Amino acid sequence: MSELEHELDYMLTLFRLPRHEREYRFHPKRRWRFDFAWPDVLIAAEAEGGTWTGGRHVRGAGFEKDCEKYNAAAVLGWRVFRFTAEMIRSGEALNTLEEVLNDGQ
Repeated sequence: MSELEHELDYMLTLFRLPRHEREYRFHPKRRWRFDFAWPDVLIAAEAEGGTWTGGRHVRGAGFEKDCEKYNAAAVLGWRVFRFTAEMIRSGEALNTLEEVLNDGQ
């Protein structure tokens, strides 16, 4: 687990959001995984590191693979929320997930 994923995992647990699964394999044929998933409501969260340092998610090939993964997830009915380090550390990710996960309760 990356440091960024660890931070979000800690926040989700500390603020008692509904229990999540880590590294959840969502696709029946591909080995794609979500960093965080709530399979019963088809919600996932991805911690996107390296946005300002030219990390994998913002370079051509990595970005292309991410698009393929997220489009396949959408076809299967998943709502995927992507969060940068700043969004996680500022609490924006936690607020968004709290709102989405508590919707309708």
